Amino acid sequence: MGILIYTESENGKFKKSALELASYGRSIADQLEVELIAASFNHSDTKTLGTYGVDRVIQISDPSLENFTAQQYAANLTSVAQENGVKLVVLSSSANAKYLAPLLTVSLSAGYASNVVGLPESLKPLTVKRSCFTNKAFNICVLDNEVNIIGLSNNSFGLRENHKEITTEDKSANNLETDFKVDKIEKTSGQVSIADADVVVSGGRGLKGPENWHLIEELAETLGAATACSKPVSDMGWRPHSEHVGQTGKPVASNLYIAVGISGAIQHLAGINSSKVKVVINNDPEAPFFKAADYGVVGDAFEVVPELIKKLNTFKSS
Repeated sequence: MGILIYTESENGKFKKSALELASYGRSIADQLEVELIAASFNHSDTKTLGTYGVDRVIQISDPSLENFTAQQYAANLTSVAQENGVKLVVLSSSANAKYLAPLLTVSLSAGYASNVVGLPESLKPLTVKRSCFTNKAFNICVLDNEVNIIGLSNNSFGLRENHKEITTEDKSANNLETDFKVDKIEKTSGQVSIADADVVVSGGRGLKGPENWHLIEELAETLGAATACSKPVSDMGWRPHSEHVGQTGKPVASNLYIAVGISGAIQHLAGINSSKVKVVINNDPEAPFFKAADYGVVGDAFEVVPELIKKLNTFKSS
């Protein structure tokens, strides 16, 4: 018996969400006094997982798994769970994990709770707290299946080191016959991922044009942050759609979210509501974002942002 986590990686490194799952799984494994197992795909350097509490890594390496496909990955994770008598599977809240969850739920005859925001309130039966209604409320979910799946909301638990002597074993891939295949995935490189970022700096129409986007990039570089934008900005082609955050774009659950020149449409606020601290810079004191923000600056972004960058650089050099 054990707990299984699915560890996602990108560009040869485990995502922050994978390390958060390890931290979360370790806490539950200690309560149950069971083994914490991690399933890893095409990733040879697994020592980092031991830093965050993983006991054993099952490494599945195969060219057919180079690009994520939900059916292939679900088949392999199902096999790992069944062979190891796993009763609890923990996934992140990434897009890939949300594709996996229903497939795993069916194949393992499991219960599934998404958007879980903390450790279980009870383990028998499994009782967890979930966010709902686009993070405006919470509910309590009780799972009494023999096997259960938790979808942990990103950045809701954090990273906690708990060093373990990790062991690694190789497993042959379960190659499922499917007509759907991914030949190539194009990704941006050299930038902080929005999904994994602790800090996100986002810009809206208040920047007046793509030629002024250097303000967002300079502030993000100063903070080591990811850059993002509102839907109108991506619709106008100022920024790529991969940077669009909100209910109809990418959800953000950062520790700090800075919105520059964004009025705060309800769809945008719904997508960033999980961020712990929200700061808005806008010259319109009636902008809806001010009602949702923890801190607000009423002022011209073209004056406020350069001064903010200057102050931050002074602080960093002192």
